[in-house]
Amino acid sequence: MSTFIELLRTHKKALEHQYANQLNPDMRSAIQAMLRCKTEQQGRSQWYCAHCHHNDRLPLSCGHRHCPQCQHRTTSDWLNRQKQKLLPVHYFMVTFTLPHQLNPLARHAPKALYQTMFQVASSVLKSFAKRQSKGALGFTAVLHTHSRQRNLHPHLHIIVAGGRYDSSKQVWHKGSKQYLFNAFALAKVWRAQLLHALHQHPLLWVPGGIPSKWVVDCRCVGKGQPALEYLSRYLYRGVLPDRDIIKVEEDSVTFRYKESQTQQWIQRTLPTLKFLLLILQHVLPKGLQRVRDYGFLRGQARQTLGRIQLLLLGLFCSLPNLEPITKSKATRCCPCCQHEMACVGITRPR
Repeated sequence: MSTFIELLRTHKKALEHQYANQLNPDMRSAIQAMLRCKTEQQGRSQWYCAHCHHNDRLPLSCGHRHCPQCQHRTTSDWLNRQKQKLLPVHYFMVTFTLPHQLNPLARHAPKALYQTMFQVASSVLKSFAKRQSKGALGFTAVLHTHSRQRNLHPHLHIIVAGGRYDSSKQVWHKGSKQYLFNAFALAKVWRAQLLHALHQHPLLWVPGGIPSKWVVDCRCVGKGQPALEYLSRYLYRGVLPDRDIIKVEEDSVTFRYKESQTQQWIQRTLPTLKFLLLILQHVLPKGLQRVRDYGFLRGQARQTLGRIQLLLLGLFCSLPNLEPITKSKATRCCPCCQHEMACVGITRPR
């Protein structure tokens, strides 16, 4: 059982009593799902081994994307899909961050703010690419909402393939290995366009004290696979793994995080209720897609991606990546004979 879920189960009433006005419907829905996860309330799956005729019944998981016990296969499926899209080129990681003065927007209108972040960041990258040369970019954007200390810190990590594809001439334009765009210029345009979008949005506003300089980081990350693996860690699971919760006392919780500059482990201790709220504030609104592909990496451009792979690999065979990628199925080994078991049914409580 997850340590976080056990803490949530023990302190649920106290949490709802003390922070009732800070728990939005999405947080409450996530709490209910996690408390049902792998219990009789969620239901059971029936497994059968054809080799030794062993039967077994296992509690079902909740499937919530913020549950620390679930979504292992979802994460691996996404990572496998992204790996099949990798090109034999260098990649860049562009990180668009928001100043902490905009955190109230993330608390009161998270869906509107995060949608706006995706729209503006993708528009900025496309406009920079259009000014430099002909051809379309291909990139994947992932929303993260927390800092290393697990404080609220919305930002977008965007993996960009180094190069452009000109669909009219079916030509790949190779990019520089060390340079994509100027980070300071990106930051200026990012700030200006996002503030303009906030002014135009009916649900959002611009708080006072907005700094004049924002931060956009742009760096080369090699062939791209390490960056994808980094992004997948917090994609479909809780923001804090159980292994990083190192001490649970009667009224406090201590967890660890790795400092960005020195890469050393640092401990942080919080009262239990504040710790639970710290983690729950990162529950995303229902229906918000936190991973999005653009350009020749989007789902509708599978044929285009196949042509690019042929150009870069120099192959003259059938186009790759044209068949839809199926999701992996849940499997289980028999505890008696170690053969693969089959799921023969699911029972849910009335």
